[in-house]
Amino acid sequence: MSRSRLVFSLTVILSLTLSSYAVTSFMPSKMVDQRNLVRRWRGGSSSGSSELSETEKATMPMGDRPAPTTLVTPLAPAPAAVNAKAATTLPAASTDLLAPDPVPPVITDTSVTSTPSVKPPPQTNSLLGPNATPAGAIRRAFPSFPWHELPNYLTYLRCAAIPLFVYTFYQPNMHVATSLIFAVASLTDWLDGYLARRWDVSSSFGAFLDPVADKLMVSTCLILLTGRYGVRVAIPSCVILAREMAVSALREWMATRNARETVKVGMQGKVKAALTMVALTLLLAVPANDSAGIVTTASAALGKLYVPAQVMLYASALITVTSGSVYFRAAAPILFSNNKK
Repeated sequence: MSRSRLVFSLTVILSLTLSSYAVTSFMPSKMVDQRNLVRRWRGGSSSGSSELSETEKATMPMGDRPAPTTLVTPLAPAPAAVNAKAATTLPAASTDLLAPDPVPPVITDTSVTSTPSVKPPPQTNSLLGPNATPAGAIRRAFPSFPWHELPNYLTYLRCAAIPLFVYTFYQPNMHVATSLIFAVASLTDWLDGYLARRWDVSSSFGAFLDPVADKLMVSTCLILLTGRYGVRVAIPSCVILAREMAVSALREWMATRNARETVKVGMQGKVKAALTMVALTLLLAVPANDSAGIVTTASAALGKLYVPAQVMLYASALITVTSGSVYFRAAAPILFSNNKK
């Protein structure tokens, strides 16, 4: 029994050996090489070297190939000169592919500069004229105030001062207050014109009301002082009032002939107005006896103002006549022409 088992075992071993030898003998050389490479990679080669070249790794079976040990380096972008050369040799369709991506335009804000920003001054009223002077400390402190209307406000103030100094004129011991009210109102006559020119502002209503307010204030004061001082003030008062009415009528008529610039206010007219207001301010400051209407001696300092004030008032009446004659001479060619338009 043991002999039969031994024979059987030898027979199996012999058959396996012969079959492996037959397979190895008839296997293609490429497969043999691949198996040898696998043995080398796994350390089974008799040469003792398990390192394989890239070519040997490529000939190994896919399942037995080792993982790559080196990283693929990305290609660097071609230089601009190479791209330009390629663009000249390739057709138009390929040129678009080689062209670099368009760079989006950079939008720069011209209002923002690299210099440190300076805080601008607060904006004042934008209704001032284009030739207005830069804002001063007061206009910067009150930017929301309607500065373009200030000349008109001063004219309104001059009109409102008329009933006020009429009231104080008839109050006892109020001669100084009356004089101050009239002086401030007269000062606004100069100030509103100065501001209108400085800020380059004007209005039709302001141009109409300004001379009207001046004439109302002066004529009212002349009437009051005529009642107090009698004929000494009545004579120059009549001359001044007559001239004002005549020149006002002349200007109105010249305006209908589109020639009002011929009789516009000149330097003599400005001197006359200033001299008249100063004379009236001094006369209002002189104290008077309520019962007799004459100057008292109780206040010697203010009483001495009466004579120079009277002189100035008569001088104003004289300038009134000369300045009025200048206006009528300038308008004479139109007044005495035969043009019936």
